[in-house]
Amino acid sequence: MFRQELWRAWHDGKADLYDEARAIGGLMPFMTRPREGRSLKPVGVMIDLDLFEMVRETEHDLPWKAILDLTVRPKGSNKKLHLASAHLCHFDPDMRATEARRLTTLADRRRSVMIGMDANSYPHRTDLEAVALPDWTQVKDRVHYQHRTIPGPNGERVSDTRPSEILTGNGIYVDLGLHAGTDLGQHGGTDLDQHGALAPTASLKRLDQGPPQRIDWILGTPDIARALIRFEVVATEKVKQVSDHALLFAVFDLATLCEPAPTR
Repeated sequence: MFRQELWRAWHDGKADLYDEARAIGGLMPFMTRPREGRSLKPVGVMIDLDLFEMVRETEHDLPWKAILDLTVRPKGSNKKLHLASAHLCHFDPDMRATEARRLTTLADRRRSVMIGMDANSYPHRTDLEAVALPDWTQVKDRVHYQHRTIPGPNGERVSDTRPSEILTGNGIYVDLGLHAGTDLGQHGGTDLDQHGALAPTASLKRLDQGPPQRIDWILGTPDIARALIRFEVVATEKVKQVSDHALLFAVFDLATLCEPAPTR
């Protein structure tokens, strides 16, 4: 389970963090350390120790918010998986691009990587998306406009899609929601949403920042994507009570997931 915005979870010996992990199903939680003068809402990853063996815990420090990178090994397998949680900077598009480039390094040397993230930016394959990018002339929150746009080719400001292009544009990672919604045909509606795997994920509450967009992603190296069975965006009323982001739910075939990564 990939977590972002673990507000106050460091306090009191991380008691709230352990309470949450236990309530979810007896998971083992890990989180980055909050740093004074930076974001105080760190990221985390929770794993099932009945399924995974811990190999290594790495914290990639960055100017605003660190990335958590757990190296695990599925029990009975020799394959190592990197499970990373990231939350790209909400106010600086250039920093988001730097953070995205840092995430590309996790996949170096044919590593198998899965990333759960709040990208605070937009998918770059707009022709395949179910939801159009914001019409910035209709967005009332002008601070949000400044944070989420970059200069366009003709001097106009356009939606920031650079992190998506950096991460998935040349095949380092696969956007699993997009993969499910296109290649696996899971674009259709359910009782909970009308866009399937390509449903918008945030904001579920702020109406002054434009319509909800698909800014939360689970990414995987191609060998991870090969094992994907199902991908869902869950935005029930119960979810909306506790977050302005939808819940992303990915299901994998474990045997395929444990196969050696092909040469890239």
